[in-house]
Amino acid sequence: MKHKYTVPAGWLLAVMLLLCVVPSVFGQVSSDGRKGNVIPTGVPFLLVSPDARSSGMGDAGVALEDDANATFWNPSKMVYMKSNSSFSASYCPWLRNLANDASISYLNFQAKTDERTAIGLSMRYFNLGKVDLADADNTSQGVYSPYEYAFDASVARSFGDNFSLGFTLRYISSHIFNSDANYKLQSGSSVGADVSLFYRNTFSSFGKESRFSFGTNISNIGSKISYDNTSGSQMFLPANLKLGIANTWVLDNENELTLAVDLNKLLVPTPPQTDSVGRIVKGKRTDVSVPASIFGSFTDAPGGFSEEFREINYSAGLEYGFNHRFFLRTGYFYENPDKGNRQYATFGVGYKYNFMDFNFSYLAASQQKTPLANTLRFSVAFNLGQH
Repeated sequence: MKHKYTVPAGWLLAVMLLLCVVPSVFGQVSSDGRKGNVIPTGVPFLLVSPDARSSGMGDAGVALEDDANATFWNPSKMVYMKSNSSFSASYCPWLRNLANDASISYLNFQAKTDERTAIGLSMRYFNLGKVDLADADNTSQGVYSPYEYAFDASVARSFGDNFSLGFTLRYISSHIFNSDANYKLQSGSSVGADVSLFYRNTFSSFGKESRFSFGTNISNIGSKISYDNTSGSQMFLPANLKLGIANTWVLDNENELTLAVDLNKLLVPTPPQTDSVGRIVKGKRTDVSVPASIFGSFTDAPGGFSEEFREINYSAGLEYGFNHRFFLRTGYFYENPDKGNRQYATFGVGYKYNFMDFNFSYLAASQQKTPLANTLRFSVAFNLGQH
């Protein structure tokens, strides 16, 4: 991402970078002229789907079985892996319509320690490209490469054959600023946690075997993050509630069809409506504690219950599997126009070869409406000790 800014324009640089991370902020005004109310957070890259399988299914994945990237979607699923351990790597060139050198990389390892317990380690790295810096006289001050990363450690425990719980501890580091002594800008860091649940069951439907699963993951519960060591201003982590179901129909020995649906809601305060002098007209204060923000996020929207409902994002996806080897996927993601207006279709393919999985996904959207258009993701997984 090649841009040139004067060093004092640190805040302008930060805004530009955050826009690149969260394309939803471009949708603050809907197509019919209504003014939106997008919820701001820090380090929103934590919500970006990293792997190609779920990304090919409209970003639905919290309830999908046999997931080599369970530490992101729902760590509880790790105990039901078909292999004893797995290692996966994913790569996504990010927002290539805006930048040619930004990317998101994801590494994940998960393993069973016994029949009822599994552990996982993962790392996400967001490379925001390069920024040329210059002073007020347009004299070069070098090049800065902003980046962010998160490191996760997860554990899951099953309670029988159908139910499991999971927990993740996360360290987050954000370096979107070039530290400037004059403007007191710095890198930010925080810690967070996820708690998750997974349930599955097998039953008969139309004389054929069906596998139903339900999952939920409350992610990024943690301390606020700050980039300014003078004003004390802080941003909430993108705490998020994800609920999902999935059902697989075994059509015959060679053909399976899976439907997955996810619902997502940020557990972060909604900005209130204010008058010309900053007094709250509708809604509630946002300078609250993290626990208060999580519980209050269901009732703080200035538009009442109808606006709370509009803050829910929907993901739906289909996966067709042939001979447990070839996979075709499609899906759709919907976000309300008042809350970001991300709406896109996705497509994906997958292939299993021996102990390896290869997956690819493509995001289809109008380039005029979203910089996410034509986003590609690539994933490879190595499954060791398969049952």
